[in-house]
Amino acid sequence: MISVLFVDDHEMVRIGVSAYLTTQPDIEVIGEADNGKKAVELALELRPDIILMDLVMEGMDGIEATEKIVKAWPEARIIVVTSFIDDEKVYPALEAGASSYLLKTSKASEIAQAIRSTYQGDAVFEPEVTNKVMAKMRNRQTTLPHESLTAREMEVLLLVAQGKSNQEIADELFIALKTAKVHVSNILSKLEVQDRTQAAVYAYRQGLVPK
Repeated sequence: MISVLFVDDHEMVRIGVSAYLTTQPDIEVIGEADNGKKAVELALELRPDIILMDLVMEGMDGIEATEKIVKAWPEARIIVVTSFIDDEKVYPALEAGASSYLLKTSKASEIAQAIRSTYQGDAVFEPEVTNKVMAKMRNRQTTLPHESLTAREMEVLLLVAQGKSNQEIADELFIALKTAKVHVSNILSKLEVQDRTQAAVYAYRQGLVPK
């Protein structure tokens, strides 16, 4: 039997889907929650095979609940079941640790099959989600890290490549020392490098420093 925890703040949704799942010989709903806080508590207490997670709920939402559950229990398999397909929901949910992503327009039979597939270790996505993920992967492959820098951050990077200190950068650009430090920190983060030396090496390798 595949044990399931169902999280949704709409009682009628829980009743309807749970009623169908109870007719399946290999699926058992062992708990229900109507908010993220309760979902985290029940997930860590019951340790279900699959968690069906709504995203928009009062208090703690499904994204935060997913993140907390996965952080405390990395083996958790969470299927998002939501009405939302926008970037502000899809990417944070997947980054939080959701295994699969379905819409509430899915048939109960499709949810049941997604439960089985996710339990077996497969990811199940709505076609729109798959398209979004693939597009983002393509963008990551074709976009260089420095292309995300602002014009000001690019100026600072070039000065870092010249060996300028934070104070020298601040003086040359007529900005506060604190602001210069923030720019350098942002640059290191965006370039995914550990220190100023690596940032300078990156700038030279990419041909960003005028000859």
